[in-house]
Amino acid sequence: MTASIVDGLRKLEAADERHDDRGADKDGPSTHDSEPSLKDPAVGNPISHGQIVDLWKALQKQHPSSSLEKLLQGARVYILPPPPKPEPSDEYKALMARLRRDEAARAYERMVNPPPRYETFDARFPHAAQSFAEANRVSNKADLGDDDGVTYTEVHRQVVLIINFLVSILGVAATLWVLARWWSMPARVFLTLGGSIVVAVAEVGVYQTYVWRMGQAKARQKAQREVKEVVKTWVVGQDGDEKKGDEPVLLQSKDDDADGGIRKRATAAAKPDT
Repeated sequence: MTASIVDGLRKLEAADERHDDRGADKDGPSTHDSEPSLKDPAVGNPISHGQIVDLWKALQKQHPSSSLEKLLQGARVYILPPPPKPEPSDEYKALMARLRRDEAARAYERMVNPPPRYETFDARFPHAAQSFAEANRVSNKADLGDDDGVTYTEVHRQVVLIINFLVSILGVAATLWVLARWWSMPARVFLTLGGSIVVAVAEVGVYQTYVWRMGQAKARQKAQREVKEVVKTWVVGQDGDEKKGDEPVLLQSKDDDADGGIRKRATAAAKPDT
């Protein structure tokens, strides 16, 4: 119900009371058993569509200026409140009480006798990660690579390339601007812009061609397979002349003298004692 509907119902109630005193018929909206009650009207109470139409018709008989739009201003759909929950049965209450007691007993048992803790790999080997990292640590810093150096080189190459493009474009534009100083201003501007665009396109084309050729060269280099073949073989300790060294060589004994005789040991004469 809106405030306009409540005012209309009160007006009809007052008119019905006057009609009762006079013995006339009532003009208010009819109320069926399936429709909400209109006694003690208040803002927010439910009212059916049929009752609103009957109220509007009854008000038009007394006040022709009454409109249905004015009655419906501020109205909203009435949603019935959810029905109250039924009272649980005695069996349900007894079951819930037993379940609560069982849960309390289990909680107390877990508190008094806690279950054994599951042993994890980290708990059993707390220093495994440090040991693994130490065992796999590189011994030479060069094995880590030089990513920073590679990145710096790539960035430096790109910056130099951009500067080269800009210098070429600006140089050609300045040259054309100076050479066309006797032309009109629009012609000089268009000539400079056209020359700059042509140089930019040429620079990009040359760079793309260079990149494409480098890619093709790398692809061909990867496609080539290294073939290893035996060029020459040799034996260690063998000279070019096969016959040399075949003849036996006799070694002279240390006991033989130069003439081939046996050498004798010379002894010195003993001196007499004085």
